[in-house]
Amino acid sequence: MDLFSLRNRKAIVTGGCAGLGWAIAEGLAEAGAEVVLMDISPDVGDAAERLHAQGAQAHAVHADLADRAQLAEGFAQALQQLGGRLDILVNNAGVLFRHKAEDFPIEDWDRVVNLNLSSVFLLSQSAARVMIPQGRGKIINVASMLSTFGGILVCAYAASKGGVALLTKALGNEWASKGINVNALAPGYMDTALNAALKLDSTRSEQILERIPAHRWGTPQDLKGAAIFLASDASDYLSGAMIPVDG
Repeated sequence: MDLFSLRNRKAIVTGGCAGLGWAIAEGLAEAGAEVVLMDISPDVGDAAERLHAQGAQAHAVHADLADRAQLAEGFAQALQQLGGRLDILVNNAGVLFRHKAEDFPIEDWDRVVNLNLSSVFLLSQSAARVMIPQGRGKIINVASMLSTFGGILVCAYAASKGGVALLTKALGNEWASKGINVNALAPGYMDTALNAALKLDSTRSEQILERIPAHRWGTPQDLKGAAIFLASDASDYLSGAMIPVDG
């Protein structure tokens, strides 16, 4: 199982305080990685302590990744905590606002695109500048099923996640020859705070369940295996892929 081992690997997981990001960070730590959680939540330190209590090497960075100054400072702080080496970057942090497209506030659009797409590029760029001299690295972006079919009432989110899907391919094309694998996960309907409004809408929730062959909403734990695969040597010849984890 050494093919899937992350022993002595160093990772950053954005949005790692809760939900999908926490499960991914926990999975990487369980596979042996040292992990920095980057999150806007003031509870990020407590989350790192929970990982530490499980026997992992874990650190916390508090930053709003939609703010470019905080993003740059946060990445530098995380890299310092990892001793200047970075093997795995998971771009998970994201936000979603629901409005009719004709009424979508531009400030909400900007917030979504800045966090969900621009921060993914900027952090990937910063990571690549570390990984290229190392000759290897893994970048895992969290896309969405909405990357391909758009959804309703979430035009900014869908546009940003569509961008993540193609950014994954573009960066994979450029960096595969340098030993950096750039791939994405595309979660389906997950039982997280981001989808709480959908879960509470009995009509929409039933419509969603009818479309899922597994007949259940996903959980954050369902992402662990795919994330470990993309972070490990097992995926060394995979580049630009978007793996659906959607039941």
